[in-house]
Amino acid sequence: MHELHGKTLLLTGASMGIGRALAVALAKEGVNLVINARSTDPLRETRELCAGRGGESKAVVEVVAGDASKAETVVAMVEGARTIGNFWGFVHAAGILHPGPYVWELSDTDFLTVFQANVMAAHQLIRGCLPLLLEQGEGLAVFFGSGAAEKTQPGIAAYCAAKAAEEHLARQLAAEAPTITTFVYRPGIVETRMQAQARESEGGAASQLQSVFRPWKEEGRLMTPEQSAAGLVRLLAGNPRRLHGRTWDVRDL
Repeated sequence: MHELHGKTLLLTGASMGIGRALAVALAKEGVNLVINARSTDPLRETRELCAGRGGESKAVVEVVAGDASKAETVVAMVEGARTIGNFWGFVHAAGILHPGPYVWELSDTDFLTVFQANVMAAHQLIRGCLPLLLEQGEGLAVFFGSGAAEKTQPGIAAYCAAKAAEEHLARQLAAEAPTITTFVYRPGIVETRMQAQARESEGGAASQLQSVFRPWKEEGRLMTPEQSAAGLVRLLAGNPRRLHGRTWDVRDL
């Protein structure tokens, strides 16, 4: 088993959903965290949840709110991790969907926002963390992927393209920095805000998208964020090095 206690990770997307559940699960294992999302108050709520009832968790959890696609946000996160000590790497769980429109209906702003959250933030994390991790000679880089990276699903064109790019970026990193354990984690079909947005989406492709997402809810096929997060924690606590350069789906565990 891999020792998680006392290691320090950066975690994006920690204000809700799988990211929040993952923060709580990692803190329970004694992992120190620098958690990130765009809004401060939800992150503070996550930090309180990480402390647990009675403050039984001994993990240190620091909050850095801001856009992770911006260098200054990631620099602040890395500095926080260095202050805590025993920096291990990052988990990039943040993402934005903007579901419903056909690809030609998406505004420049919405298209860019999807790529910023998924791809540009991934690149900033790599830029900010890799020099330090390479200097240490080891580390961890985990990217949240999706089956959407291999699909053409009307209504989420930007997300499909962004996840394909993010997953490929992870494979590039695995090849270019072989001493850093790098892999893609596909969290499964999980009841999150993205799922709700897709079920209630608007735009030219909304009906096609709803015909896919609504049955998952109606048929009880959705995992909870906690179930998905637990899958990743199991991988990290096992032998994460065996995952290097690969894509792992929670449903295969």
